[in-house]
Amino acid sequence: MTDSAASVELQDGRLVFDGALLRPALAALWPRLAKAGAISTIDLTRVPRIDSAGIALIGWLADNHPQAALTGTPAGYEELRIAYRLDDHLRFER
Repeated sequence: MTDSAASVELQDGRLVFDGALLRPALAALWPRLAKAGAISTIDLTRVPRIDSAGIALIGWLADNHPQAALTGTPAGYEELRIAYRLDDHLRFER
C-alpha cells in the first residue's frame, strides 16, 4: 500500500484503519468518518506510519467518540502525541 492509499472500515463497532495515515491520504477519509455511527474501538494496528494530519484526524475521532478505545501505535504516533502534549486519549493535557 502506498502512502497515498489509506483505507478505513467499520467492523462491528471497530473503526479499522489500514495504510499510512499521512496528509495526502486523509482528505478522502474525512467525509466517510464524519458519517460513522457508534464506534467502540479506533484500531491503528495496521497503520505503519502517522503524521500530524493523521493525529488530527484520530484526535477528532477520539473527541467525538470518547468511549472508543485506541489500539495500535504507528511510527510517529508517540512522538507527535508528546510534542502536542496530548494524553493517552489524544486530549490536551491540563
